[in-house]
Amino acid sequence: MKRRSFVLGGLAGAAGAGLLLRPSDRGAPHTDYFRGLSTALDHAGLAAPRLVIDRKLLHDNVATLKRHIGNRFHYRIVAKSLPSIELLEEVIQSADSNRLMLFHQPFLNRVAERLPQADVLLGKPLPVAAAARFYAEYRGESFNASRQLRWLLDSPARATQYADLADTLGEDMLVCLELDVGLHRGGVQSNEELETTLAIIQASRHLKFAGLMGYEPHIVKVPGGPERYKQAAMDAYRGYVASAKGYLGSDWPQDVVLNCGGSPTYQLYDEGDYPFNELAAGSCLVKPGDFDLPSLADHQPASYIATPVIKTSDGVKIPGIDLGQLQSLWDVNRRRTVFTYGGFWKALPVSPQGLSTNTIYGRSTNQEMLNGSAATDLAVDDWVFLRPDQSEFVFLQFGDIAVLEQGRISEYWPVLGQHSA
Repeated sequence: MKRRSFVLGGLAGAAGAGLLLRPSDRGAPHTDYFRGLSTALDHAGLAAPRLVIDRKLLHDNVATLKRHIGNRFHYRIVAKSLPSIELLEEVIQSADSNRLMLFHQPFLNRVAERLPQADVLLGKPLPVAAAARFYAEYRGESFNASRQLRWLLDSPARATQYADLADTLGEDMLVCLELDVGLHRGGVQSNEELETTLAIIQASRHLKFAGLMGYEPHIVKVPGGPERYKQAAMDAYRGYVASAKGYLGSDWPQDVVLNCGGSPTYQLYDEGDYPFNELAAGSCLVKPGDFDLPSLADHQPASYIATPVIKTSDGVKIPGIDLGQLQSLWDVNRRRTVFTYGGFWKALPVSPQGLSTNTIYGRSTNQEMLNGSAATDLAVDDWVFLRPDQSEFVFLQFGDIAVLEQGRISEYWPVLGQHSA
């Protein structure tokens, strides 16, 4: 009897442990914020997936950024993270900065046409053919490319290519050099390489050195704490500045651009003396999910994907060997199924709370299965809201951005095209 009791006790204990491991109900209906957003979308007559930006939260994030940067540095707006002319205009006005960082030739031509006051720095070295395409499509608008556009070079070979292009076109071109300050994603990697590249620029009839860029997002991502890596990045940056100044002497520009930072790191420079004179950031103004970092704790999510529910059902049904019944039995968060209009975006569902994709059923860009508990309280034609992981590519997938303002959709901002005309 004692042995039998021991076995039964063991089984009971195992069962109890199993119950403890079963998922608890994570579901909840829409919060007041998302109920209000649902009403705004319905009143606007929208019925397909749409990217929504909350105008107030966008401005709040701009104010947060300005409070950190103050008057210590210039602020350069990263356009790939805010890929809409109207969105960029909103930030330019709110942040009081006309400095943009661009990464894509079609965007560059559109900015030259629509934002002729912009001061542009390329955020990555473009193939020289892309630079040639810019000039082929450039119509000599009010934007003066020879004064307002700084191309980015990362090697002596690239400098030679751009020097040849500038000679062929007879165009004066401002150029900045990309520095490797620890990210190890390209850029000049030694003082010797820096000076060799500067020599090519100085020998050119049409290239003019305009500054340096050192990008350092790794300092908040590699193990060991940001201060150690920040110090190493700044030491490298200072060394390159000293080398370039020493090499150029009186040719060092009075209006030199010394760019650094990004959304994950810009707040690390609130105090101290640093070798750069401007900080770049963009994603923190809309704060996608990948930017939930300690360094951005005072920024708020300001963008969401909204998509309608087109089907609902109880439980989970999976074709073939139906494991859905077992899933529903075990996990209360798989007691309801909804299919959304579209899906498989770089995004995670956030409202109603507790929704998740089903790895056994699989993903779909047409009709995405999401499971949740009954507490999600979703019906056909209700809205599901997802938070983008990033902004730069995701924002381009939904047509015009819907702008939420004071409880209604107040306007629509077209996104920039991915391709040249």
